[in-house]
Amino acid sequence: MRIAIIHDWLTVYAGAERVLEQILGLYPDADLFSLVDFLPNHQREFIHNKPVTTSFIQNLPFAKSRYRQYLPLMPLAVEQFDVSGYDLVITSSYAVVKGVLTGPDQIHISYVHSPIRYAWDLQHQYLREGGLDRGLKGWIAKLILHKIRMWDYRTANGIDYFIANSNFVARRIWKVYRRESTVIYPPVDIDSFAVRVNKEDFYLTASRIVPYKKIGLIVKAFAAMPNRELVVIGDGPDFQKIKTKATSNVTLLGYQPFATLIDYMQRARAFIFAAEEDFGILPVEAQACGTPVIAYGKGGALETVRGFDSQRPTGIFFRKHDPQTIIAAVETFEKEKSRIKPAICRENAMRFASGRFREEFSSFVTHSWRAFKEGG
Repeated sequence: MRIAIIHDWLTVYAGAERVLEQILGLYPDADLFSLVDFLPNHQREFIHNKPVTTSFIQNLPFAKSRYRQYLPLMPLAVEQFDVSGYDLVITSSYAVVKGVLTGPDQIHISYVHSPIRYAWDLQHQYLREGGLDRGLKGWIAKLILHKIRMWDYRTANGIDYFIANSNFVARRIWKVYRRESTVIYPPVDIDSFAVRVNKEDFYLTASRIVPYKKIGLIVKAFAAMPNRELVVIGDGPDFQKIKTKATSNVTLLGYQPFATLIDYMQRARAFIFAAEEDFGILPVEAQACGTPVIAYGKGGALETVRGFDSQRPTGIFFRKHDPQTIIAAVETFEKEKSRIKPAICRENAMRFASGRFREEFSSFVTHSWRAFKEGG
């Protein structure tokens, strides 16, 4: 069986790339495709140093730093991948690669991290944050996204089996494509984290500092709690803006090596997570360290964190994106934190271990292949 694995773009090693890493581990002889490949040499180990077949976008001007701006060309680019010689095509998609062209005698399984967020339900949020919600540029952006939506909906018909990375994404897949999907949670490298029972007197948040991660909201909440310490790990476009708003009880460390992140996660009183994520790996990693999570109660966090309505809680939720709601959640946590045990946090995190992902994904592909061949 010849297998092609297709990923949207290879530029960093993040959550979607961890999924890709495990899929490649399951199918080491598969060929790898991506719209662009700008991985530095020191990060190529996770793709097993495989050669990557890229699209024409790879060679366009400024593609290395501005490949996302070629979104209008991406549907055309992915349709140029010739995968006609493969029996099985696996797409790892959060943008456009699910639209690759396959034939009736091929099976196409798509692991969907999310339908294109900025083209569907989060379009208005992304346009506002990018300053494209008005004016001529705004209308051009809206027209492009309208065309992307029509193409994206049509290409869903070319997928034989959908896999969603959470129940939240499964609902989005149904809403957008009217297709059923099987949920297989992303892999989390639980073994890289160890439980620390004795916590220190500071809270932690970490992520790439971009608007939808809501790091500024967390910082604003702690500015109103001068008796509580907050440590922020991560860098991004909004770093300097947030730094100007940080009070003396807020420490912004910028980008830190993975080992440093683990150290802070192990020692933190609690991990604060304000983004509405499709899944969200960081809250799981925090729990793997025995650290409770204070999370925004929407999206994937509702599936990875157990609130106080559970008999074995691992965190607490806040329901609105405003500082006062976060403050109230922190105060509730301080009163009730004895109900959350480090060992229970670790136990909950084990549900998302890498071995579980490999077993579930491999089993799904095997059964899907047999069903497809029998149906044919």
